[in-house]
Amino acid sequence: MNFLAHTYLSGCNEEIIVGNFMGDYVKGKDYQLFPEQVKKGILIHRDIDSFTDMHQITRISKQRVASRYHKYAGIVTDIFYDHFLASLWENYSTLPLSEFVNRTYDILKRNYKVLPDAIKRWFPTFLENNWMMAYTRVDGIELVLERMSANTSLPDHSAFAVEVLRDQYSLFMDDFLQFFPLIIKFLEEKYEIEISIQRDGYPER
Repeated sequence: MNFLAHTYLSGCNEEIIVGNFMGDYVKGKDYQLFPEQVKKGILIHRDIDSFTDMHQITRISKQRVASRYHKYAGIVTDIFYDHFLASLWENYSTLPLSEFVNRTYDILKRNYKVLPDAIKRWFPTFLENNWMMAYTRVDGIELVLERMSANTSLPDHSAFAVEVLRDQYSLFMDDFLQFFPLIIKFLEEKYEIEISIQRDGYPER
């Protein structure tokens, strides 16, 4: 799961959304330094990653790109799954995707001081390039992968990844459609948050 799925899977609490968004950038016990609901969001982020990495369905997805990405295949699969969440958005929310994304950006900007310094360095570019809306298009996925390769240790095999996605699009989609309800159910039961409802309760801008 990448940024779109992590924020969607937070439910409607603003601080949980912030914590879930920044979860990759808070290591070890440092999560205890944050307010209670932000801490909860960070822990939800970690559980999302663990549940996703360990699941048999996502392992099948990862194998399709593992020949080039090896240990990074999970990152690529996360981005592919965000693409399917974006492209099938109406199945999961009554709130239009563009409105969800804009409200999420507003929440993150309101809570900018809480964000780790590592996020603050790329956050303006993240907003400027409307990263979360880029997931809707396959060419947008290629752009996201290219940017990640330029700024992280992710290998630069973006063209290969997109070729695999296009060639096996229906297989990846089937994997996502099977997997996503499972992670929603897991989080709703463990954390008592409401995800699979229409999002009328989402925080106002």
